Amino acid sequence: MASDVVMLDISELTVIADYFIVVTGDSERQIAAISERVVEELREKQRVRALAVEGTPASGWMLVDYGSVILHIFSPQQRAHVRLEELWSKARTVVHIV
Repeated sequence: MASDVVMLDISELTVIADYFIVVTGDSERQIAAISERVVEELREKQRVRALAVEGTPASGWMLVDYGSVILHIFSPQQRAHVRLEELWSKARTVVHIV
């Protein structure tokens, strides 16, 4: 299960996407499961396919790109290291679920 879920509205700051969703997975297995479940659920229930899936669970970071929405799945260590929310601190936080 993903934890510390944050959705950032970056639409006023960049053209690469409208939203970042940033979540934490506590293990490699959990990171893989989150990625697989999101891709599967959106494909089956919404008929939406990911444009790209990058990174690996072993690296502590995976990205699932849906064009206007980009999902970042981090291990706790990688999330603390990358500090994506700090890099995009001017973005509006839409949702934060701890």
